[in-house]
Amino acid sequence: DVLPSPEGPVPSVSITEIRQYLRAQGIPFHDGYSCLHTPSLFTDSRESQPPSPATSVPYTLFIDKTTGSFLCTATLAEGTWQDFQANVELRQRSVPPASSEEVEEDTRRAREDARCIWERAVPLWDLLDEDETNKTKAMFGISLVSDATLKRFGVRYLRTAKSLVFPWFSPRDATLKGLKLMRVEKKGDAISYVEETLPRFDSYRNLFGLPLVSRRDTELVLTGWELDALALHQATGVASLALPRGATCLPPALLPYLEQFRRITLWLGEDLRSWEAAKLFARKLSLKRCSLVRPGDLQPRPLEALNQGLNVTKILRAALPASHKSIVSFRQLREEVFGELVNTEQVAGVKWARFPELNKLLKGHRRGELTIFTGPTGSGKTTFISEYALDLCMQGVCTLWGSFEISNVRLAKIMLTQFAAQRLEDQLELYDEWADRFEDLPLYFMTFHGQQNIKTVIDTMQHAVYMYDITHVVVDNLQFMMGHEHLSVDR
Repeated sequence: DVLPSPEGPVPSVSITEIRQYLRAQGIPFHDGYSCLHTPSLFTDSRESQPPSPATSVPYTLFIDKTTGSFLCTATLAEGTWQDFQANVELRQRSVPPASSEEVEEDTRRAREDARCIWERAVPLWDLLDEDETNKTKAMFGISLVSDATLKRFGVRYLRTAKSLVFPWFSPRDATLKGLKLMRVEKKGDAISYVEETLPRFDSYRNLFGLPLVSRRDTELVLTGWELDALALHQATGVASLALPRGATCLPPALLPYLEQFRRITLWLGEDLRSWEAAKLFARKLSLKRCSLVRPGDLQPRPLEALNQGLNVTKILRAALPASHKSIVSFRQLREEVFGELVNTEQVAGVKWARFPELNKLLKGHRRGELTIFTGPTGSGKTTFISEYALDLCMQGVCTLWGSFEISNVRLAKIMLTQFAAQRLEDQLELYDEWADRFEDLPLYFMTFHGQQNIKTVIDTMQHAVYMYDITHVVVDNLQFMMGHEHLSVDR
């Protein structure tokens, strides 16, 4: 995915400008947690004037306070702040605004494929015999999840692929928009879960369990895994949703669906990366309404807690508020310090799978740290760093590349070759298969080249952090970004 190019970067809009514009246009709005709520421009009430506050209109259009982009949950129309202004102006000229674009061909095909798979899959409580049901549930570690819970969330099983099937229904009209397949892979004693989505990950915007949430619900638990959402709901009865990519990212397009909740508890997993992600997401969701479940031996992920017979409600009640006051005592930090001592390996950061020697030197990739690699021209800095970054990216570390020296096409070619670990120019028939897998990595490229204004670069990075939850930025290289004539100046 390429971020906006420097010639036309996304013009940033401040929350003050958004509010002033809405007031000037006479559009009523509520101030939400991460969005402003207004009546929709896209529903059928298309009078020439925006509705007056007196008429009771549902506020189904949400404007992101950070980026200005909008989403109408009633019609699924979405766009940038400029698109919103254009629609307001069209409306004043009595031109009906264009409803959301026709679904692209790829997405339409993906939905068709999803529907075929969904029809072939059988409800998990409806397998041939009890023995097959029990074996399947045991394989996924969900023996204690009841048939009633599976039925409620509509989980099915695809025999041919030995995969669980989680549906994505539109909260608007309950049509099937996509699905996620999950299968178990065993390597020795270790078990890993392999996931695949239709449509592909970048257009898979599901919050699993959303259609089951009622308008009256004010409390929510946000999990990083579909099976955790099942376990949580069964154990506590609380509304629980699962993020589409777990602790990797929280796409801003999902924020409008979370606006109705006064209290959100983030329980994303059982390792420190989930904890770090929870703190990051809480800032996006507004700290004052978020609480976090800290991972620990007595607080594993929800499914594990259910399987171990722990009191899940008690763990939820003990969640820590996300907003710390400006001054804290050691007593408030005590649990966090203990967590760091217990998990020294995880605190050291994400280990490189391909560079065991590097792990001895740097221990792992940690947020908030700067590493500088130096070496003469042609010594292999770019080749090494692209593999170094790819290694982390394959482990779910969201990565942003700023390649100021070589083009993105050449860089992507190097990385794809490293990812496939073979020369693809000799076997072009394999290109699409590897490219599809490469496309699913949380990897983004800035489109700058050569010398750049440092503020523009920083703004683009900040935008990427908000949009894609970037936790690793690569700048290659500093000299090209700064330009040669400024080397004497300390920049």
